[in-house]
Amino acid sequence: MDGRRKKKEAVLTVEEALPYPFRMRPERTAVVVIDMQNDFCAPGGFGERLGNDIGPARAIIPVIASVLEAARSCGLFVLHTREGHLPDLSDCPPSKLARSRRQGAGIGDEGPMGRLLIRGEPGHDIVPELAPLPGEPVVDKPGKGAFYRTGLHSLLRRAKIESLVLCGVTTHVCVHSTLREANDRGYECLVLEDATAAFDPRDHEAAIRMVRQQGGIFGWTAKARDFISALSQNAAASG
Repeated sequence: MDGRRKKKEAVLTVEEALPYPFRMRPERTAVVVIDMQNDFCAPGGFGERLGNDIGPARAIIPVIASVLEAARSCGLFVLHTREGHLPDLSDCPPSKLARSRRQGAGIGDEGPMGRLLIRGEPGHDIVPELAPLPGEPVVDKPGKGAFYRTGLHSLLRRAKIESLVLCGVTTHVCVHSTLREANDRGYECLVLEDATAAFDPRDHEAAIRMVRQQGGIFGWTAKARDFISALSQNAAASG
């Protein structure tokens, strides 16, 4: 040993989190923005063509933008995910494809932003307001969970991440699938209640409750402002 002491990592606490305060080390925390792409958040996209009201998805865009601004200013690891399939649909299960066609929004069909839910099409792009900065990873996933058939777990391990702060759409589907996958892999997860959304508010409310039941069976929930406030207090203390 060279006698040098390791720098002690700060611990950040979101006191208002439920079911009890959420603690994390900023150096080991990632903000994960899930599927804020045109196909789910823009008129004419896959989500709207399924008959959904995309209003709730659009309403959280400025909230997530604020979360990203705070996270980036504090040096947190930020990554984004996008759900979509290869142009030949070889990674799309026939059952998923059939259900989409039954609802009138066949995956791979032509839409106003190109082929629906296909990688490389304009609909697959993340909404401009939340565009990734250079160096921020974008994980393309063929399923609802961000760990399925992706390199996300390896990416997080290399970055020594242990806590995830989840934003995006939809709360009860892709956010919850990712949350559950992360939980089984040992990550501590905080879901930001007003930076996530479902097309039906009832689904969102139920999904949020499910996170923190039984003493936090899947993790914690908090308002975006409380997470941002905790980051700001940490920055002030360290500055």
